Amino acid sequence: MWLKPEEVLLKNALKLWMMERSNDYFVLQRRRGYGEEGGGGLTGLLVGTLDSVLDSTAKVAPFRILHQTPDSQVYLSIACGADREEITKHWEWLEENIMKTLSVFDSNEDITNFVQGKIRGLIAEEGKHSFAKEDDPEKFREALLKFEKCFGLPEQEKLVTYYSCSYWKGRVPCQGWLYLSTNFLSFYSFLLGSEIKLIISWDAVSKLEKTSNVILTESIHVCSQGENHYFSMFLHINQTYLLMEQLANYAIKRIFDKETFDNDPVLDDPLQITKRGLENRAHSEQFSAFFRLPKEETLKEVHECFLWVPFSHFNTHGKMCISENYICFASQDGNLCSVIIPLREVLAIDKTNDSSKSVVISVKGKTAFRFSEVKEFEELVARLRLKCGATSTQYHDISTEVPVSSDSIDPSDDTEVQSLTCQRECSRTVNTEALMTVFHPQNLETLDSKMLKEKMKEQSWNILFSECGRGVSMFRTKKTRDLVVRGIPETLRGELWMLFSGAVNDMAANPGYYAEVVEQSLGTCNLATEEIERDLRRSLPEHPAFQSDTGISALRRVLTAYAFRNPKIGYCQAMNILTSVLLLYAKEEEAFWLLVAVCERMLPDYFNRRIIGALVDQAVFEELIRDHLPQLTEHMTDMTFFSSVSLSWFLTLFISVLPIESAVNVVDCFFYDGIKAILQLGLAILDYNLDKLLACKDDAEAVTALNRFFNNVTNKDSPLPSSVQQGSNVSDEKSSQIRVDITDLIRESNEKYGNIRYENIHSMRCRNRLYVIQTLEETTKQNVLRVVSQDVKLSLHELDELYVIFKKELFFSYYWCLSSPVLKHHDPSLPYLEQYQIDCQQFRVLYHLLSPWAHSANRDSLALWTFRLLDENSDCLINFKEFSSAIAYTEVQYKDPSKGDELSKEELLYFSQLHVSKPAKEKEAKSARNSPEKEKEKVNIQAYLSQWQDELLKKEENIKDLPRMNQSQFIQFSKTLYNLFHGDPEEESLYQAIAVVTSLLLRMEEVGRKLHSPTSAMKGLSGAAVCVSGVPSEGQAEKPLEKEPSSPREEPQWSFAFEQILASLLNEPALVKFFEKSIDLKAKLENAKTSQLSCRTKK
Repeated sequence: MWLKPEEVLLKNALKLWMMERSNDYFVLQRRRGYGEEGGGGLTGLLVGTLDSVLDSTAKVAPFRILHQTPDSQVYLSIACGADREEITKHWEWLEENIMKTLSVFDSNEDITNFVQGKIRGLIAEEGKHSFAKEDDPEKFREALLKFEKCFGLPEQEKLVTYYSCSYWKGRVPCQGWLYLSTNFLSFYSFLLGSEIKLIISWDAVSKLEKTSNVILTESIHVCSQGENHYFSMFLHINQTYLLMEQLANYAIKRIFDKETFDNDPVLDDPLQITKRGLENRAHSEQFSAFFRLPKEETLKEVHECFLWVPFSHFNTHGKMCISENYICFASQDGNLCSVIIPLREVLAIDKTNDSSKSVVISVKGKTAFRFSEVKEFEELVARLRLKCGATSTQYHDISTEVPVSSDSIDPSDDTEVQSLTCQRECSRTVNTEALMTVFHPQNLETLDSKMLKEKMKEQSWNILFSECGRGVSMFRTKKTRDLVVRGIPETLRGELWMLFSGAVNDMAANPGYYAEVVEQSLGTCNLATEEIERDLRRSLPEHPAFQSDTGISALRRVLTAYAFRNPKIGYCQAMNILTSVLLLYAKEEEAFWLLVAVCERMLPDYFNRRIIGALVDQAVFEELIRDHLPQLTEHMTDMTFFSSVSLSWFLTLFISVLPIESAVNVVDCFFYDGIKAILQLGLAILDYNLDKLLACKDDAEAVTALNRFFNNVTNKDSPLPSSVQQGSNVSDEKSSQIRVDITDLIRESNEKYGNIRYENIHSMRCRNRLYVIQTLEETTKQNVLRVVSQDVKLSLHELDELYVIFKKELFFSYYWCLSSPVLKHHDPSLPYLEQYQIDCQQFRVLYHLLSPWAHSANRDSLALWTFRLLDENSDCLINFKEFSSAIAYTEVQYKDPSKGDELSKEELLYFSQLHVSKPAKEKEAKSARNSPEKEKEKVNIQAYLSQWQDELLKKEENIKDLPRMNQSQFIQFSKTLYNLFHGDPEEESLYQAIAVVTSLLLRMEEVGRKLHSPTSAMKGLSGAAVCVSGVPSEGQAEKPLEKEPSSPREEPQWSFAFEQILASLLNEPALVKFFEKSIDLKAKLENAKTSQLSCRTKK
């Protein structure tokens, strides 16, 4: 590898390097200790350790070439090599292309400049095809060389970054280098002759977390396949951990979570993943999640600045975040103040003429925002104007005081509201009013105390609107949160749900979309629509809105439209309950976009087949319980209790367990705070019932206590009629249970657990996602092994090892395959056995690793025949049960010598089928494949066949269902046996045995022919005798076959029944001994595991 020319002092280098070649301008050196007998002794050992600790390139490149300037002690390193062959190529290139040219220069300086320019040109040419795209390409190239040399992974494996750290083996730290690539976490260390090499695939990581203890102040804990690994002494541990977390989750999504990965085009090409790209992606995800923006938004710019808050009369410090379509601001304390400005709302962008470096953004609704102390504010203004097409306002001299209109903006005057109204009117089939306004209109003439409180709430919100503005660009402050906790008024609930969830942005970006989807989805009939129809009448059946056709039809349209929009989710139970509540307070199109926001952004992966998102949040909830309610954790023997109880809480946002009048207050908080609100409320509920739960003796008692609590949660301020309120039926009854108001419960959850930050929840989600998916995978494996173990004669441990190898080969096939960015043959919705399937090429690789006949010259043909035999449905895929049955039939495990020689009937049956299961014989082959397994017997031909016949009489399928083996198949069968015997110590005796078998079979056939047709028997057998006697020579074997069709009177080809072949084979002890040869399956599996990756690397 050519290196960027750097100075080295030859005087000091001579102690560590040995001279190999030299001329007037170049020196070729070898690292001391490399290539010497015994490793160079103690000196070589110390040099190797020094190279590893100091991250010297010499560890993986022990040869180098220096450019020397005559009469100078300063040399320039220009090339290095991992072996003598590589460095010799560089040396020869220099002699052929550079040496002759250097002689024409007059000065040493000109020579050095010429050499440096030439070497830099070579590096630049190499860089065009290199993965080195980091900040320091030269250093990264060296790291890439070490990575490739140390671990021998395929060159397509993309190194993302690397870090110096310590790996702990017990209590001993080993200093080395951690390499993070797209598919693997790798570590290398070499200390005093002890080499540590660790390769962990990201998809095998089940736990990834930062830990600390007495020995390790702060370390990163990685758990993979039950083994724990600890890495510490990072310079930037938080940055390292974040990158590892992203790579692990990327691999998990790509391999296991196909539904999520398909929706993420950013991750399609693993070769494009870089450290900088992952960091930018993490910031973009955090940005869009915090401000509830569409997932497509990516963070482009971040500027520290101050935002003028007019109603508080002060500047708040924070960050301005800019994406393709939005300008957002969040104060340093995110809860203090935040603003979202869609570029579609911007009217003008200006800069002030004073020294405040201010940017003024004017939006619709007579509102302006002033950002001050913005670095490079003039360039920012120019970029923003170009982005949104806005021009300067008519008042160019804007003062530093930019007012926000103090008048409350009438919603009817808001341009955005008008445009949304127009969009809703584009379809005549959808409801343009929320169901609550139709079925429970407010009667202003009869105001009771609850209605008065409702009007007071509305007035509080109107005051907030007058101060903070109304619509998508309003200021969101602590006061906003306080009003949400108290409960949003019925008349404003739909509008504010749209605003806080970000659904208003989705609807504005897709005008008329809902009406189109409704029209396209009408009349469709599939599994999703059938499930929707079944659940329509179960959605809030006690509410009059869903006892009428109006509500049912609206619910049907929204759910069917969403299933049409997102067929990967389609319809999931609990979506009907959530959507029915949305329809009560939001117009139909708004309810649709609210459902989109919930399913695709706020609760990701909740509503799919495996509800992974809900399981992840339950794991987060358990973690929070351990942190905040340790006494409850100590009391509960099994934490899965909380998972089973809380699943409906997360899936339905407490709607299914709380009365409707209380549940809507929870939904208010959810749309404002996201999943954080649900987690906080869950903790508050457990905390409130802590004493009762601690007194419970079992899970059933605890569930009963929680159900009683939910039945006694009320909403004393709800304006809903008593006929609708679910809690009203028990509110007046005398009960020993204390009533709990939902507003007090939510306020308490904010006071006690409001310090839980969204960033922490995001980190816990990522961490627990690994655990949840690996747990699901482990469940899949255990179910597969349980089913397969009943039919395949391998131990559970052997099946477990085989399953790991089977699945790993499937993963390896897609690690570096750009045409298949997701795992093609993995579908978690299928039954356990069908979730993972391999194709013919993958089976061939595994067959070569595991088959005792892999040394055979025609091993590829054997693999192909075996695959065809196993592929019963001809879809070119086989599952683990089919694969393991092939291995079980071909592998002979260790046997007790005292039992004598035994031969497995099913092995011979299986082997014979390889040559008769042609496509034309598919029916017969299928019946042969389904032949039942039997126990092994002694080699006694008569007793063997007699007992076997008795057993087969009891079965629907018997040996006679097997097709007879014809002439060409028998010749191929014989040649295959000869290939299997090649290289065996008993090769000669095996050849003689197979010759005896073939002769015996031919004589048997001859006798049969004479009995049925004495005149024609010899004609067919004369050519056959020549074929079989010359089996090792394929040319001789095929000549008689070519002559046969040309005979004037075509005679029927001779053939053999399986009973004949079996009896003949069992009569030869050499053949029986060959097939009964003891093979250590455990060693085979271990060897396959270790060589699986290296085998692919060689390719």
